[in-house]
Amino acid sequence: MALREQSGRPHQVELGWSRFADPHVEDRLIVEEGEYVIYEIGRHWVTRLWPGFRVVLGMICFVMMPWLGHLWWVSLAAGLVLGLNGFWRMHTEYMDRFVITDFRVFRVHGVLDQTFAMMPITRVLDISMLRPFWGQIFGYATFVFESAAQDQGMREIKYVGSPDRRLHDFAAVIAKAGLGGRVQSADIASGD
Repeated sequence: MALREQSGRPHQVELGWSRFADPHVEDRLIVEEGEYVIYEIGRHWVTRLWPGFRVVLGMICFVMMPWLGHLWWVSLAAGLVLGLNGFWRMHTEYMDRFVITDFRVFRVHGVLDQTFAMMPITRVLDISMLRPFWGQIFGYATFVFESAAQDQGMREIKYVGSPDRRLHDFAAVIAKAGLGGRVQSADIASGD
């Protein structure tokens, strides 16, 4: 399937195994309308702490194998389960992206089954920021989007890094969109 980019050359939609390694946000843009990404936000690094801890525990299990004698296989199995689970969880966190374009916001997440939720930027009525105790220490927050249709697939975006800057950025993009429904690239570049 070939779409046309602004430059006139065909835009190839990525299919196959690469879909499991990267969310390919650029493939979800409406290139015929000239849509472009303003912000692409991944999850905060704190979401990888527990999975990383599981990987370390799995490595410890591997190191313990020689001292367990004929029960070495128990440590091998535990190490494989912990390590694979930790790496899988880290990858699912990496695949979770929140994107703001010039006329919509969307979220894509998942590895084997990808979920895509989208909302036009003009439908965003209010943004709330919830910053828990640990979020204040490590620098993340949860954003809650209110819209006219309350049952959308992206009401809460959790573990957003640099929350104060992101809240300001979101507000600026929504204000720039105004009633026209689309942010002009000159507005973003000039800061007006």
